[in-house]
Amino acid sequence: MVEQSSNQKTERIKHAVEIAKKAHEGQFRKTGEPYIVHPLAVKKILEEWGMDEDTIIAGILHDTVEDTSLTLEDIRQEFGDSVAFLVDGVTKLSTARNGMRDIDTYLPATKDNFLRLMIALGDDIRVLIIKLADRLHNLRTLSALPPDKQKKIAKESLEVFAPLADRLNMGLLRVEMADLAFKYVDPRRFEELKNLIDKYNKSAEKSLNKIKEEVSSALKKEKISFEISGRVKSVYSLHKKLAKHNQNINEIYDLTALRIIVDDITDCYLTLGIIHSLYMPMNGRIKDYIAMPKQNGYQSLHTTVITKDKHIVEFQIRTREMHEYAERGLAASFYYNEQKLTENYKSGKIEHLPTNLLWITELQMTAAKLREGKKVDLKKLKLNLFADKIFVYTPKGDILDLPAGAMPLDFAYKLHSEIGDHVVGVKINGKMSNLNKKLEQGDIVEILTSKNQTPKSSWLDKIFTPHARAKLMRALRPDQPQTKKRQKHSK
Repeated sequence: MVEQSSNQKTERIKHAVEIAKKAHEGQFRKTGEPYIVHPLAVKKILEEWGMDEDTIIAGILHDTVEDTSLTLEDIRQEFGDSVAFLVDGVTKLSTARNGMRDIDTYLPATKDNFLRLMIALGDDIRVLIIKLADRLHNLRTLSALPPDKQKKIAKESLEVFAPLADRLNMGLLRVEMADLAFKYVDPRRFEELKNLIDKYNKSAEKSLNKIKEEVSSALKKEKISFEISGRVKSVYSLHKKLAKHNQNINEIYDLTALRIIVDDITDCYLTLGIIHSLYMPMNGRIKDYIAMPKQNGYQSLHTTVITKDKHIVEFQIRTREMHEYAERGLAASFYYNEQKLTENYKSGKIEHLPTNLLWITELQMTAAKLREGKKVDLKKLKLNLFADKIFVYTPKGDILDLPAGAMPLDFAYKLHSEIGDHVVGVKINGKMSNLNKKLEQGDIVEILTSKNQTPKSSWLDKIFTPHARAKLMRALRPDQPQTKKRQKHSK
């Protein structure tokens, strides 16, 4: 393949803009603007994310096949197979989305559409990135639509697209998309929390500036190169966190945070030590996401401290590369390693994807199964795509990912049915624990078994995942009285 010059790339993009202008001529958005404003906005967003040229061109043309006389073959002849493939994927994704009334409803009509959604994403994840850019601009201009459509699109954005942005670790996108959508889903609550954040930030501004000066002085003394800035919690993030803490604002310690960006990992840990020498760290509030990244690949050191003036402040410490990935996620991966990632998706070499992106393999495998006419478990797929995940370890260091809320029996049955069926106890981080304890990120879990142990119907109350529940129910089938009793109780 001959490498194109930047001028050639620019000419291709300009050509795509001209074709889109001609195709959308005479069409207008609900805002009253010419329709071309939208694809140009999508183009700008994709460029800001640092996406590859084919993705940008597909973004410019993403509505042409569905809404104009332009055909997929026209696009293929002008821009090649890759762009045509992406435009086709976005078109299929739009068709699938239009038939989805509710992501939690699996009626026959919506099931087919959800399957098409999965196939479109599984073929090339850049299809989703284009759709996310499309959705972001639509949310930015949502005020032009009638209230019922505003709420429907906003709700779908919160339930489907913002979580998918999070799975791609596109932090800036997730925050903006969630806040824009929440404003329409629950406008009164949005304004209430926004005012609360603004009020808190105003009262904390003076003390935060003082802390920034103290930390900056200490880092300069140690000759550490750094950037320090404030990070304000988003409205929707606060809404979710308050729900976890019974609406007690005093339990929220990261309404504002100070973010420190340094040159390398060594400086991350040196900076953490310096901060702890200045202020008292809060017990249980030090999180090392560098050694143990979040499931979406996010890396940073977090610590919450109490200053001498009794202010509680969270610090986030990371390298420049970690920061870029935290902000732009998969888009940053394309920017840093465009060719390798693109080849992986298109060639099906899914084993070469970064560990934090391996959930994409499930989409690809699902797409392959569907093409072969095999059945797939939609509810299990939805759980794996949209649920928060945790990483836990065996005593030998093997890593397992489980949905947040999983318990020791879920862990045991994921290891093997034989282990799950004979559980007599569990050690978590070296200490004896209960089977109904929720596992946490980074726990080391040791399952204790006995050949004399048999599965019990009471375990159904100590299981979270559908996988473990199915395994246990299969083991309980010979025990009819227990199974029937549980079924009656569950109703």
